Amino acid sequence: MRLSPRAVVIASLVLVLPGCASLIGGGSNLPKPEAIAQLTDSTGQDRGRVDLFRDGTGLRLEIVARGFNPGSYGMHVHSVGRCDAPGYVSAGAHWNPTGVQHGRDNPMGAHHGDMPNLLIEPGLIGRASVTIPAASLGGATGLLDADGATFILHAAPDDLKSDPSGNSGARIVCGVFAATRR
Repeated sequence: MRLSPRAVVIASLVLVLPGCASLIGGGSNLPKPEAIAQLTDSTGQDRGRVDLFRDGTGLRLEIVARGFNPGSYGMHVHSVGRCDAPGYVSAGAHWNPTGVQHGRDNPMGAHHGDMPNLLIEPGLIGRASVTIPAASLGGATGLLDADGATFILHAAPDDLKSDPSGNSGARIVCGVFAATRR
């Protein structure tokens, strides 16, 4: 039996569309984040999002950032769940429940708020996946403690060793972590 081109298109859609529906929320098997931080700049512009997941070793952050010039940007988890513009000082210091110094390359560090730099190439969206080993979401030393937490992007790259902030410059983007409903 020979099918017309129109029949082939219709048959293809019948086979493909149910799979697409699951990708956009209709029965997806993808894990749902435990918390989300919507990133905005000081003018309120959407600059991306951080999805937070629990895994077998700690907390995993999936970061997507947009609207930046190419380059490296320091990124950290901060200890207070507030993003008061313009400088986001309200976000407090880096999240440091273990009481160590800053810096992934510092022999006296690294604390839970330390992240690698986010690299954004020309014309691209910045993406990163970072795991914070032995970190928890709840409890007295958890990320979502009584005063919450934020995710901050800085104007300059983190040198990964200087305490307290890696010389990463001004805080330019902020997002408060909010637990998602399960």
